[in-house]
Amino acid sequence: MAGPTLHPDEEIIEGGPLIEDSPAIAARALFLGIFLLMAGNGLQGSLIGVRSETEGFSVTVAGFVMAAYFAGFLFGSRVAESLIANVGHIRVFAGLASMASTAVLIHALFIDPITWGLMRFVTGLCMAGLFVTEESWLNDLATNATRGRLLSRYMIVTMGGMTIGQFLLDVADPDGVKLFLLSSVLVSASLIPVVLSASSNPPLVVPERMSLSELASIVPTGIFTAFFNGASVGILIGLGAVYAVAVDVPDSRLAAFLAAPLFGSMLLQWPIGWISDRASRRGVILAVAGIAVTTCVALAGVTEGSWTAVGLMAVLGAVSFPIYSLTIALTADWLPTAKLTSGSALLVRVAGVGALVGPLVATVVIGSTSPVAYFWSMAAINLIIAAYLVWRIVVADTPEHPRAFVAFPARASAGAIALMRGQRTRIDGEN
Repeated sequence: MAGPTLHPDEEIIEGGPLIEDSPAIAARALFLGIFLLMAGNGLQGSLIGVRSETEGFSVTVAGFVMAAYFAGFLFGSRVAESLIANVGHIRVFAGLASMASTAVLIHALFIDPITWGLMRFVTGLCMAGLFVTEESWLNDLATNATRGRLLSRYMIVTMGGMTIGQFLLDVADPDGVKLFLLSSVLVSASLIPVVLSASSNPPLVVPERMSLSELASIVPTGIFTAFFNGASVGILIGLGAVYAVAVDVPDSRLAAFLAAPLFGSMLLQWPIGWISDRASRRGVILAVAGIAVTTCVALAGVTEGSWTAVGLMAVLGAVSFPIYSLTIALTADWLPTAKLTSGSALLVRVAGVGALVGPLVATVVIGSTSPVAYFWSMAAINLIIAAYLVWRIVVADTPEHPRAFVAFPARASAGAIALMRGQRTRIDGEN
Protein backbone atom coordinates (compact mmCIF):
# COMPACT_ATOMS: atom_id res chain seq x y z
CA MET A 1 0.00 0.00 0.00
CA ALA A 2 1.37 3.37 -0.98
CA GLY A 3 2.05 5.75 1.90
CA PRO A 4 0.39 9.11 2.28
CA THR A 5 1.63 11.85 -0.05
CA LEU A 6 1.70 15.59 0.40
CA HIS A 7 0.39 17.67 -2.47
CA PRO A 8 2.93 20.36 -3.40
CA ASP A 9 0.36 23.15 -3.52
CA GLU A 10 -1.71 22.14 -0.51
CA GLU A 11 -1.05 21.27 3.11
CA ILE A 12 -3.35 18.26 2.94
CA ILE A 13 -2.08 14.74 3.50
CA GLU A 14 -3.65 12.32 1.06
CA GLY A 15 -5.06 9.38 2.95
CA GLY A 16 -5.95 11.40 6.05
CA PRO A 17 -4.15 13.11 8.94
CA LEU A 18 -1.19 11.61 10.74
CA ILE A 19 -3.62 10.87 13.60
CA GLU A 20 -6.91 9.41 12.43
CA ASP A 21 -9.52 10.90 14.71
CA SER A 22 -13.01 12.23 15.08
CA PRO A 23 -13.68 15.97 15.51
CA ALA A 24 -13.95 15.39 19.27
CA ILE A 25 -10.50 13.78 19.45
CA ALA A 26 -9.05 16.50 17.20
CA ALA A 27 -10.46 19.13 19.56
CA ARG A 28 -8.88 17.39 22.53
CA ALA A 29 -5.51 17.34 20.77
CA LEU A 30 -5.89 21.04 19.99
CA PHE A 31 -6.86 21.82 23.60
CA LEU A 32 -3.77 19.95 24.81
CA GLY A 33 -1.61 22.12 22.57
CA ILE A 34 -3.36 25.28 23.82
CA PHE A 35 -2.89 24.19 27.45
CA LEU A 36 0.86 23.62 26.98
CA LEU A 37 1.21 26.91 25.13
CA MET A 38 -0.60 28.89 27.83
CA ALA A 39 1.34 27.16 30.63
CA GLY A 40 4.60 28.18 28.97
CA ASN A 41 3.32 31.69 28.31
CA GLY A 42 1.99 32.07 31.85
CA LEU A 43 5.29 30.93 33.35
CA GLN A 44 7.26 33.29 31.11
CA GLY A 45 5.15 36.33 31.97
CA SER A 46 5.52 35.87 35.73
CA LEU A 47 9.19 34.93 35.43
CA ILE A 48 10.00 38.10 33.46
CA GLY A 49 8.17 40.22 36.05
CA VAL A 50 10.09 38.60 38.93
CA ARG A 51 13.47 38.73 37.19
CA SER A 52 12.98 42.36 36.14
CA GLU A 53 12.93 43.33 39.81
CA THR A 54 15.76 41.04 40.93
CA GLU A 55 17.94 42.25 38.04
CA GLY A 56 17.57 45.80 39.31
CA PHE A 57 15.15 47.20 36.72
CA SER A 58 13.12 50.10 38.12
CA VAL A 59 9.37 49.60 38.50
CA THR A 60 8.76 51.92 35.54
CA VAL A 61 11.22 50.08 33.29
CA ALA A 62 9.85 46.69 34.35
CA GLY A 63 6.33 47.88 33.61
CA PHE A 64 7.30 49.01 30.12
CA VAL A 65 8.95 45.63 29.49
CA MET A 66 5.79 43.81 30.54
CA ALA A 67 3.54 46.17 28.52
CA ALA A 68 5.53 45.40 25.35
CA TYR A 69 3.77 42.02 25.29
CA PHE A 70 0.38 43.72 24.87
CA ALA A 71 1.77 45.94 22.12
CA GLY A 72 2.87 42.86 20.21
CA PHE A 73 -0.43 41.13 20.87
CA LEU A 74 -2.30 44.13 19.49
CA PHE A 75 -0.54 43.89 16.12
CA GLY A 76 -0.14 40.12 16.00
CA SER A 77 -3.61 39.14 14.85
CA ARG A 78 -3.39 41.33 11.76
CA VAL A 79 0.06 39.99 10.91
CA ALA A 80 -1.11 36.41 11.38
CA GLU A 81 -4.09 36.86 9.07
CA SER A 82 -1.76 38.07 6.33
CA LEU A 83 0.71 35.21 6.87
CA ILE A 84 -2.03 32.57 6.96
CA ALA A 85 -3.45 33.84 3.68
CA ASN A 86 -0.03 33.41 2.08
CA VAL A 87 1.42 30.18 3.53
CA GLY A 88 -1.37 28.43 5.44
CA HIS A 89 -2.24 27.63 9.04
CA ILE A 90 0.14 24.73 9.67
CA ARG A 91 3.28 26.58 8.60
CA VAL A 92 2.23 29.74 10.45
CA PHE A 93 1.55 27.83 13.66
CA ALA A 94 4.89 26.00 13.48
CA GLY A 95 6.81 29.16 12.64
CA LEU A 96 5.24 31.33 15.34
CA ALA A 97 5.57 28.67 18.05
CA SER A 98 9.24 28.23 17.17
CA MET A 99 9.77 32.00 17.21
CA ALA A 100 8.01 32.33 20.59
CA SER A 101 10.15 29.50 22.01
CA THR A 102 13.30 31.19 20.73
CA ALA A 103 12.26 34.53 22.24
CA VAL A 104 12.05 32.89 25.68
CA LEU A 105 15.63 31.64 25.38
CA ILE A 106 16.94 35.05 24.29
CA HIS A 107 15.70 36.45 27.61
CA ALA A 108 18.12 34.09 29.37
CA LEU A 109 21.03 34.97 27.08
CA PHE A 110 20.77 38.77 27.16
CA ILE A 111 19.62 40.33 30.44
CA ASP A 112 18.87 43.84 29.26
CA PRO A 113 15.61 45.83 29.44
CA ILE A 114 15.70 46.83 25.77
CA THR A 115 16.29 43.26 24.60
CA TRP A 116 13.64 41.97 26.99
CA GLY A 117 11.15 44.57 25.81
CA LEU A 118 11.75 43.59 22.19
CA MET A 119 11.40 39.90 23.02
CA ARG A 120 8.17 40.54 24.97
CA PHE A 121 6.85 42.35 21.89
CA VAL A 122 7.82 39.37 19.72
CA THR A 123 6.18 36.98 22.21
CA GLY A 124 2.95 38.98 22.20
CA LEU A 125 2.92 39.07 18.41
CA CYS A 126 3.51 35.32 18.21
CA MET A 127 0.87 34.50 20.81
CA ALA A 128 -1.76 36.57 18.99
CA GLY A 129 -0.94 34.75 15.77
CA LEU A 130 -1.10 31.37 17.50
CA PHE A 131 -4.51 32.26 18.94
CA VAL A 132 -5.79 33.15 15.46
CA THR A 133 -4.57 29.80 14.13
CA GLU A 134 -5.97 27.74 17.01
CA GLU A 135 -9.32 29.49 16.97
CA SER A 136 -9.62 28.93 13.23
CA TRP A 137 -9.15 25.20 13.80
CA LEU A 138 -11.72 25.24 16.61
CA ASN A 139 -14.15 27.09 14.38
CA ASP A 140 -13.65 24.48 11.68
CA LEU A 141 -14.36 21.66 14.16
CA ALA A 142 -17.42 23.32 15.71
CA THR A 143 -21.04 22.66 14.83
CA ASN A 144 -24.10 24.49 16.04
CA ALA A 145 -24.58 21.74 18.61
CA THR A 146 -21.02 21.92 19.99
CA ARG A 147 -20.00 25.55 19.43
CA GLY A 148 -20.91 26.87 22.87
CA ARG A 149 -19.21 23.98 24.67
CA LEU A 150 -16.05 24.39 22.61
CA LEU A 151 -15.87 28.10 23.43
CA SER A 152 -16.40 27.49 27.16
CA ARG A 153 -13.75 24.74 27.18
CA TYR A 154 -11.40 27.03 25.29
CA MET A 155 -11.81 29.66 28.02
CA ILE A 156 -11.20 27.13 30.79
CA VAL A 157 -8.15 25.60 29.05
CA THR A 158 -6.52 28.99 28.40
CA MET A 159 -7.02 30.24 31.95
CA GLY A 160 -6.16 26.84 33.42
CA GLY A 161 -2.91 26.70 31.48
CA MET A 162 -1.93 30.18 32.62
CA THR A 163 -2.78 29.25 36.23
CA ILE A 164 -0.54 26.17 36.11
CA GLY A 165 2.19 28.33 34.61
CA GLN A 166 2.26 30.50 37.74
CA PHE A 167 2.85 27.50 39.99
CA LEU A 168 5.77 26.38 37.82
CA LEU A 169 7.71 29.30 39.33
CA ASP A 170 8.30 27.00 42.32
CA VAL A 171 9.99 24.32 40.19
CA ALA A 172 13.37 26.09 40.11
CA ASP A 173 15.16 29.26 41.22
CA PRO A 174 13.80 32.25 39.24
CA ASP A 175 17.31 33.74 39.21
CA GLY A 176 18.65 30.82 37.15
CA VAL A 177 18.04 29.69 33.56
CA LYS A 178 16.02 26.52 34.21
CA LEU A 179 12.62 28.27 34.21
CA PHE A 180 13.40 29.95 30.90
CA LEU A 181 14.27 26.54 29.48
CA LEU A 182 11.07 25.02 30.89
CA SER A 183 8.94 27.78 29.38
CA SER A 184 10.63 27.27 26.01
CA VAL A 185 10.07 23.50 26.20
CA LEU A 186 6.36 23.92 26.95
CA VAL A 187 5.87 26.33 24.04
CA SER A 188 7.73 24.00 21.68
CA ALA A 189 5.82 20.95 22.96
CA SER A 190 2.52 22.65 22.13
CA LEU A 191 3.38 22.07 18.48
CA ILE A 192 3.22 18.28 18.73
CA PRO A 193 -0.50 17.56 19.30
CA VAL A 194 -1.64 20.44 17.09
CA VAL A 195 0.50 19.73 14.03
CA LEU A 196 0.08 15.95 14.14
CA SER A 197 -3.72 16.14 14.39
CA ALA A 198 -4.19 18.76 11.67
CA SER A 199 -5.23 17.23 8.35
CA SER A 200 -6.05 20.38 6.42
CA ASN A 201 -6.15 24.14 6.44
CA PRO A 202 -9.35 25.47 8.02
CA PRO A 203 -10.86 28.58 6.48
CA LEU A 204 -9.43 31.87 7.74
CA VAL A 205 -11.99 33.83 9.76
CA VAL A 206 -11.87 37.48 8.70
CA PRO A 207 -14.36 39.81 10.42
CA GLU A 208 -16.80 41.80 8.33
CA ARG A 209 -15.88 45.46 8.21
CA MET A 210 -17.37 47.83 10.77
CA SER A 211 -15.99 51.19 11.82
CA LEU A 212 -15.25 52.10 15.42
CA SER A 213 -17.46 55.18 15.11
CA GLU A 214 -20.37 53.04 13.90
CA LEU A 215 -20.00 50.68 16.84
CA ALA A 216 -19.68 53.60 19.27
CA SER A 217 -22.88 55.12 17.92
CA ILE A 218 -24.77 51.85 18.50
CA VAL A 219 -23.34 50.65 21.83
CA PRO A 220 -20.95 53.19 23.43
CA THR A 221 -21.00 51.25 26.71
CA GLY A 222 -19.31 48.32 24.96
CA ILE A 223 -16.43 50.47 23.71
CA PHE A 224 -15.99 52.28 27.02
CA THR A 225 -16.13 49.18 29.21
CA ALA A 226 -13.90 47.09 26.93
CA PHE A 227 -11.15 49.73 26.99
CA PHE A 228 -11.12 50.29 30.74
CA ASN A 229 -11.57 46.61 31.62
CA GLY A 230 -8.69 45.83 29.27
CA ALA A 231 -6.61 48.40 31.16
CA SER A 232 -7.55 46.93 34.55
CA VAL A 233 -6.90 43.31 33.54
CA GLY A 234 -3.67 44.35 31.81
CA ILE A 235 -2.45 45.83 35.11
CA LEU A 236 -3.63 42.80 37.07
CA ILE A 237 -1.83 40.30 34.82
CA GLY A 238 1.08 42.37 33.56
CA LEU A 239 2.24 44.00 36.80
CA GLY A 240 1.30 41.38 39.38
CA ALA A 241 4.79 39.85 39.50
CA VAL A 242 6.44 43.28 39.55
CA TYR A 243 4.33 44.29 42.56
CA ALA A 244 4.87 40.96 44.34
CA VAL A 245 8.66 41.23 44.17
CA ALA A 246 8.61 44.93 45.07
CA VAL A 247 6.80 44.22 48.36
CA ASP A 248 8.74 41.01 49.05
CA VAL A 249 5.90 38.51 48.85
CA PRO A 250 7.34 35.32 50.43
CA ASP A 251 8.59 32.74 47.94
CA SER A 252 6.24 30.18 49.48
CA ARG A 253 3.24 32.28 48.47
CA LEU A 254 4.50 34.00 45.31
CA ALA A 255 3.07 31.46 42.85
CA ALA A 256 -0.24 31.29 44.72
CA PHE A 257 -0.47 35.10 44.77
CA LEU A 258 0.03 35.31 40.98
CA ALA A 259 -2.21 32.33 40.17
CA ALA A 260 -5.09 33.40 42.43
CA PRO A 261 -6.71 35.89 39.97
CA LEU A 262 -6.60 33.34 37.15
CA PHE A 263 -8.06 30.63 39.34
CA GLY A 264 -10.77 33.00 40.56
CA SER A 265 -11.66 33.92 36.99
CA MET A 266 -12.67 30.32 36.28
CA LEU A 267 -14.98 30.10 39.28
CA LEU A 268 -17.47 32.89 38.63
CA GLN A 269 -17.57 33.24 34.83
CA TRP A 270 -20.69 31.11 34.47
CA PRO A 271 -22.56 32.17 37.65
CA ILE A 272 -22.12 35.84 36.74
CA GLY A 273 -23.15 35.12 33.15
CA TRP A 274 -26.20 33.20 34.35
CA ILE A 275 -27.26 36.18 36.46
CA SER A 276 -26.70 38.60 33.56
CA ASP A 277 -29.08 36.55 31.39
CA ARG A 278 -31.81 37.09 33.97
CA ALA A 279 -31.11 40.63 35.14
CA SER A 280 -29.93 43.94 33.69
CA ARG A 281 -26.63 43.27 31.89
CA ARG A 282 -25.35 46.76 32.71
CA GLY A 283 -26.52 46.36 36.27
CA VAL A 284 -24.46 43.19 36.63
CA ILE A 285 -21.38 44.91 35.17
CA LEU A 286 -21.94 47.79 37.61
CA ALA A 287 -22.17 45.35 40.53
CA VAL A 288 -19.02 43.38 39.69
CA ALA A 289 -17.09 46.59 38.97
CA GLY A 290 -18.17 47.85 42.39
CA ILE A 291 -16.98 44.62 44.01
CA ALA A 292 -13.67 45.00 42.16
CA VAL A 293 -13.25 48.52 43.59
CA THR A 294 -14.00 47.29 47.10
CA THR A 295 -11.60 44.37 46.72
CA CYS A 296 -8.78 46.62 45.49
CA VAL A 297 -9.29 48.95 48.47
CA ALA A 298 -9.17 45.93 50.81
CA LEU A 299 -5.99 44.64 49.14
CA ALA A 300 -4.34 48.03 49.64
CA GLY A 301 -4.95 47.70 53.38
CA VAL A 302 -4.03 44.08 54.16
CA THR A 303 -0.56 42.69 54.80
CA GLU A 304 1.34 42.29 51.53
CA GLY A 305 1.61 38.68 50.43
CA SER A 306 -0.52 37.28 53.27
CA TRP A 307 -2.95 34.44 52.65
CA THR A 308 -5.71 37.04 53.05
CA ALA A 309 -4.17 38.95 50.16
CA VAL A 310 -4.04 35.74 48.10
CA GLY A 311 -7.74 35.15 48.75
CA LEU A 312 -8.62 38.72 47.84
CA MET A 313 -6.61 38.40 44.62
CA ALA A 314 -8.79 35.41 43.73
CA VAL A 315 -11.89 37.52 44.35
CA LEU A 316 -10.45 40.34 42.23
CA GLY A 317 -9.83 37.94 39.34
CA ALA A 318 -13.28 36.41 39.77
CA VAL A 319 -14.99 39.77 39.23
CA SER A 320 -12.51 41.42 36.83
CA PHE A 321 -12.29 38.84 34.04
CA PRO A 322 -16.07 38.26 33.58
CA ILE A 323 -16.55 41.97 32.82
CA TYR A 324 -15.04 41.36 29.39
CA SER A 325 -17.43 38.50 28.64
CA LEU A 326 -20.32 40.67 29.86
CA THR A 327 -19.17 43.48 27.58
CA ILE A 328 -19.13 41.13 24.58
CA ALA A 329 -22.62 39.95 25.51
CA LEU A 330 -23.87 43.51 26.01
CA THR A 331 -22.55 44.50 22.60
CA ALA A 332 -24.21 41.45 21.04
CA ASP A 333 -27.51 42.55 22.63
CA TRP A 334 -27.48 45.68 20.48
CA LEU A 335 -26.00 44.45 17.21
CA PRO A 336 -27.81 42.60 14.42
CA THR A 337 -26.51 39.10 13.73
CA ALA A 338 -24.71 40.23 10.57
CA LYS A 339 -22.63 42.70 12.60
CA LEU A 340 -21.73 40.46 15.54
CA THR A 341 -18.36 39.28 14.24
CA SER A 342 -17.08 42.68 13.14
CA GLY A 343 -18.40 44.49 16.22
CA SER A 344 -17.02 41.97 18.68
CA ALA A 345 -13.67 41.85 16.87
CA LEU A 346 -13.44 45.61 17.30
CA LEU A 347 -13.95 45.13 21.03
CA VAL A 348 -11.04 42.67 21.05
CA ARG A 349 -8.79 45.39 19.65
CA VAL A 350 -10.19 48.12 21.93
CA ALA A 351 -9.53 45.90 24.96
CA GLY A 352 -6.04 45.26 23.58
CA VAL A 353 -5.33 48.98 23.46
CA GLY A 354 -6.55 49.28 27.04
CA ALA A 355 -4.31 46.37 28.10
CA LEU A 356 -1.35 48.26 26.61
CA VAL A 357 -2.17 51.71 27.98
CA GLY A 358 -3.18 50.57 31.48
CA PRO A 359 0.14 49.03 32.55
CA LEU A 360 2.11 51.90 30.98
CA VAL A 361 0.22 54.52 32.98
CA ALA A 362 0.17 52.40 36.14
CA THR A 363 3.95 51.88 36.10
CA VAL A 364 4.50 55.63 36.04
CA VAL A 365 2.11 56.08 38.97
CA ILE A 366 3.65 53.19 40.92
CA GLY A 367 7.19 54.41 40.23
CA SER A 368 6.41 57.94 41.44
CA THR A 369 4.45 56.85 44.53
CA SER A 370 4.61 53.34 46.02
CA PRO A 371 3.86 49.71 45.03
CA VAL A 372 0.40 49.89 46.65
CA ALA A 373 -0.60 52.11 43.72
CA TYR A 374 -0.89 48.78 41.86
CA PHE A 375 -4.22 48.28 43.63
CA TRP A 376 -5.27 51.93 43.66
CA SER A 377 -4.82 52.08 39.86
CA MET A 378 -7.21 49.16 39.35
CA ALA A 379 -9.62 50.60 41.92
CA ALA A 380 -9.72 53.92 40.04
CA ILE A 381 -10.29 52.22 36.67
CA ASN A 382 -13.15 50.07 37.95
CA LEU A 383 -14.64 53.11 39.69
CA ILE A 384 -14.64 54.89 36.31
CA ILE A 385 -16.48 51.91 34.79
CA ALA A 386 -19.03 51.93 37.62
CA ALA A 387 -19.58 55.69 37.42
CA TYR A 388 -20.12 55.57 33.65
CA LEU A 389 -22.65 52.75 33.98
CA VAL A 390 -24.56 54.66 36.66
CA TRP A 391 -24.77 57.56 34.23
CA ARG A 392 -25.91 55.32 31.37
CA ILE A 393 -28.56 53.62 33.51
CA VAL A 394 -29.86 56.65 35.42
CA VAL A 395 -29.34 59.56 33.04
CA ALA A 396 -29.27 58.06 29.54
CA ASP A 397 -31.94 55.53 30.54
CA THR A 398 -31.51 53.35 27.45
CA PRO A 399 -33.33 49.98 27.26
CA GLU A 400 -31.64 46.60 26.91
CA HIS A 401 -32.22 43.77 24.43
CA PRO A 402 -30.59 40.75 26.07
CA ARG A 403 -29.35 37.63 24.32
CA ALA A 404 -27.78 34.59 25.99
CA PHE A 405 -24.43 35.09 27.74
CA VAL A 406 -21.33 33.26 26.49
CA ALA A 407 -18.11 33.26 28.53
CA PHE A 408 -15.29 34.73 26.45
CA PRO A 409 -11.51 34.43 26.92
CA ALA A 410 -9.80 37.66 27.94
CA ARG A 411 -7.00 37.04 25.46
CA ALA A 412 -8.48 35.88 22.17
CA SER A 413 -8.76 36.85 18.52
CA ALA A 414 -11.53 37.23 15.99
CA GLY A 415 -11.55 33.45 15.52
CA ALA A 416 -13.14 33.01 18.94
CA ILE A 417 -15.64 35.69 17.98
CA ALA A 418 -16.70 33.46 15.09
CA LEU A 419 -17.37 30.62 17.53
CA MET A 420 -19.63 32.91 19.53
CA ARG A 421 -21.29 34.25 16.40
CA GLY A 422 -22.20 30.73 15.30
CA GLN A 423 -23.94 30.10 18.58
CA ARG A 424 -25.69 33.48 18.49
CA THR A 425 -27.04 32.70 15.05
CA ARG A 426 -28.47 29.43 16.33
CA ILE A 427 -30.04 31.13 19.34
CA ASP A 428 -31.53 33.91 17.25
CA GLY A 429 -33.09 31.33 14.99
CA GLU A 430 -34.92 29.62 17.85
CA ASN A 431 -38.41 30.78 18.76
